[in-house]
Amino acid sequence: MSKVTDLDNNAKSGQLSSNRPNSEQPSNAGRRSFMKMAGVAGGGLVLGVSLPGYAGSKTEKMAGLASESTFNPNAFIHLSENGDTLIYCGRCEMGQGISTALPSAVADEMEADWSRVRVEQADGDEDKYGPQATGGSASIVRMYQPMREAGAAAKAMLIGAAAKVWKTSTDNCYAQAHFVYNKLNKQKLGYGELASLAANMPVPSSPVLKSKEEFRYIGHALPRHDQDEVVIGKRMYGVDTKLPGLKYAAITHCPVLGGKLKSLDQSEALKVKGVLGVVEIPRFDVPYGSIGGVAVVADNSWTAQQALKKLKISWDLGENQVYNTKAYKQQLVANVEKPAQVTHERGSVEQAFAKAKQKVSATYTGGHLSHSPMEPNASVVWVQDNSCEVWAATQSPADIQKVLAQYLKREPKDILVHVTMSGGAFGRKFKCDYVHEAAVISQKMKMPIQLIWSREEDMRTGYYHSTSAQHIEASLDENGKVTGWLHRAAFPSIGSLFNPSLDRASKGSLEDVAMHPFAIENFRAESGEAKAHTRIGWYRAVYAIFYGFAFGTFADELADKAGKNTFDFLNQLYDDSSNINDRQKERAARSKGALALAAKKAGWDQRDKLPKGQGIGLAVHYSFNSYVAMAVRVEVKGENIRVLKVDCALDCGQILNVDGATAQMEGAVVMGMSLALSTEISFKDGAVVNSNFHDYPVMRISDMPEVAVHMVESDHKPTGLGEPGVAPFAPALSNAIFAASGKRYRDLPMKPLSV
Repeated sequence: MSKVTDLDNNAKSGQLSSNRPNSEQPSNAGRRSFMKMAGVAGGGLVLGVSLPGYAGSKTEKMAGLASESTFNPNAFIHLSENGDTLIYCGRCEMGQGISTALPSAVADEMEADWSRVRVEQADGDEDKYGPQATGGSASIVRMYQPMREAGAAAKAMLIGAAAKVWKTSTDNCYAQAHFVYNKLNKQKLGYGELASLAANMPVPSSPVLKSKEEFRYIGHALPRHDQDEVVIGKRMYGVDTKLPGLKYAAITHCPVLGGKLKSLDQSEALKVKGVLGVVEIPRFDVPYGSIGGVAVVADNSWTAQQALKKLKISWDLGENQVYNTKAYKQQLVANVEKPAQVTHERGSVEQAFAKAKQKVSATYTGGHLSHSPMEPNASVVWVQDNSCEVWAATQSPADIQKVLAQYLKREPKDILVHVTMSGGAFGRKFKCDYVHEAAVISQKMKMPIQLIWSREEDMRTGYYHSTSAQHIEASLDENGKVTGWLHRAAFPSIGSLFNPSLDRASKGSLEDVAMHPFAIENFRAESGEAKAHTRIGWYRAVYAIFYGFAFGTFADELADKAGKNTFDFLNQLYDDSSNINDRQKERAARSKGALALAAKKAGWDQRDKLPKGQGIGLAVHYSFNSYVAMAVRVEVKGENIRVLKVDCALDCGQILNVDGATAQMEGAVVMGMSLALSTEISFKDGAVVNSNFHDYPVMRISDMPEVAVHMVESDHKPTGLGEPGVAPFAPALSNAIFAASGKRYRDLPMKPLSV
C-alpha cells in the first residue's frame, strides 16, 4: 500500500482538497452550445463493467462464493446531468465498510469528487452485479480490480466526450475533481455537462489505471459514506423494514438438531388479543432451509412473542439428544492423542522424533461459538400468486433466491431480494433459514410477514463455530531447533452441512495446517474422528481461530523449552526456507515483517522492565492471504486477567480505506478477546444451555484495552481484511499470561493448567 498519510481537513470531511471548482458549468462554453456540439439527448451516463472469469480461492469455493462464469456485470455508475454520481455496491454491507471501500475505488479512478457521490446497496441480481455473496474476506480481493476499471473507464469516456466538444485529442485533456480540463487553453467541462455525451462514447476494454502515487482515496482514511446516518440512528437495518399491511411473526424450533414436532396445543396462544394464527413450518431439507418450527403471527412483535410462550409443544428430540459438549470435547481429545487419518506428510516425523534432544507435546481445545450479532435474524417476505418480494439482512441474496425458488417451485430470477443493512453477521447471515421461514408464513397467511428471531432462539438453534481439539508433538535438537512436527486436529466440519455422514474434517480443511509458513522439514498432519451433532457454520475467521491458537501458543511453549525468547524463536522457525516452497517462503517473510512491527511497537525489547504481574505475548498468523501479528500486554492478579494494550500489525497488501482497516482490526480484538476469555456454547442432552448475553458474555466496553493498529507498507494486491485479525489474539493473550504469571492456557475460553 502507499505510505499511510492523512487527508487534509477538507478531504476528511468528504471534500477534495485540490482546487475544487464551485460550479459544474463549463467555463468557456455555454450549456446551449455545448449540447449542440454533443448532439445527444439528455439522460446521463450509466456504465456497467464486467468481471473476468475467476475460479475462486479455496476459501471462496468452500463457502460457495466462487464463480465459473466469464461475464458478470458487477458494478454500475450512474452520472446524472447535474453531476451527481450514484455508485451501486453489489456486495452486502454488514458494518465492515465494504460499501465505502469499493465505491471509493471507483471514485478514485474516475476522478470523482467524493462529496458528489452517493452509494446505494444493490438488490439481489447476479446478472447485473456479479457474485454478491459476501464472506471469506473475499469482497475486495475479487472486486478491487473490476471496480477500479469501472471508474477508469468512466473517466476515459468523459475525457473522450470533452475532447469531442473541444475538437482536440484526448492527450490534451485530463480529469480532476469532477471536471475535465483542456491542457491547451485551460478550459474545463463539468462531469454533469459531459454525462449524456459520454454515454455515447465507446467503453474502453482496457482502461489505464492510476499508479499508487496518484491515489486520492485508495490508501487513505476516508469517512464512511453513511456514518452520519449511523450516528443519528437513521440507517435502515433489516429489522426496520415496514410495509403497508405488515404482520409480525415469532418462532420457536426444536431444541435438538434433527428433532421434529410431536404434538401442538395452540388454543391458549390463539386466545391472546391480536394473534392472527399459528403456523407449523416443516423441515425443508436443503442447505440453509428451515430445521422446522412453529410460529405465531400477530398484529405486532410483542404480542407474537408473548403468545409464542403459551404454545404447548412436545418434541421428538431424535438421535442427537445424546450430545453433551463436555463429554464430546473429552472424546475429541482422545481422538487426537492417538494416531488418526493422515492428510499431509513430508519428510519423516518418526526419524526426527527418534533423533530428538527433547520432545514436546500439548493438546489445545476450544468450544462452540455463537455469532450473536447485535441484530438478530430478520426478514420481511411477501409471497403472492405471481411474485415474491424479500427484504433481508443477508450476506447472500442469491442463496435466498435459490432456496425460495426451490420451496415455491419458481425460478430464482422471480424472487426479488432487497438487501438491507445488516447489524452484524459474521457468517450467520450467509444462511437464509430465517428468510425461508418468513416465506412459508407469508404464503400460508396470505400477507406480508416480518419474522425476527429472538436472541434466545438465535443462540439456541443457530449455526455454530466448531468445537475442536488439536494435539501437537514436536522434536528439538541440541540447538533448540524444531526438527519434526506432528499435528492432529479433530473438529466437526462445515462440510457436514452438505454431507451429514462426514465423520471427520477433510484433507482440504487441514490445508492451512500443511501450508503453514513454519519451515519444518519433517511434518505430518492427521484428521481425527469428529461427527457433527449440531449445525456447523462459517464464523468470523473460521478454522483460523483454533489453528492460530494452537500454532501460536505451541510456538511459545517450544521457545520456553528451548530457552529462547518467543520473537527470536519464531524468526528461527520462519528462517529455514530450504524446507518449503516459494509460496511458503513469501508467507514466512511477510509473517516475519508483521511480527517485527508488532514487537517493535509494543516495546518487546523492554518487556523485562514491566511491573510485576505484567507481561507481553506475541503471536502471528497467516489466514485469508493476509498476515496479522499481535503483541498483547496483560496484568494478572490471581485469577483476574486484565488486557492493557494490543499492538496489531497488519499486512493485507494494498489497503483501500485506512479508517476501515483500522476498525476491522479493532473489531477483531473485541471478538478475539470475547472468545478467548468468556464465550462458549455448551450443549446438554442435545440442546444449547446458553440463552442470552447473561450466560454468553461477550466483551463489554469497560473491558476494552488500548488498541494500536500498524499497517505494513506493501505493493501486493489487496487480500483478506475482515477475518485475519481474529486468530492471533488468543495465542498472544495466552503467551502474555504465561509471561506475567507462569500459568499456561490451552483451552478456549481460557482455563488455567498446571504445567
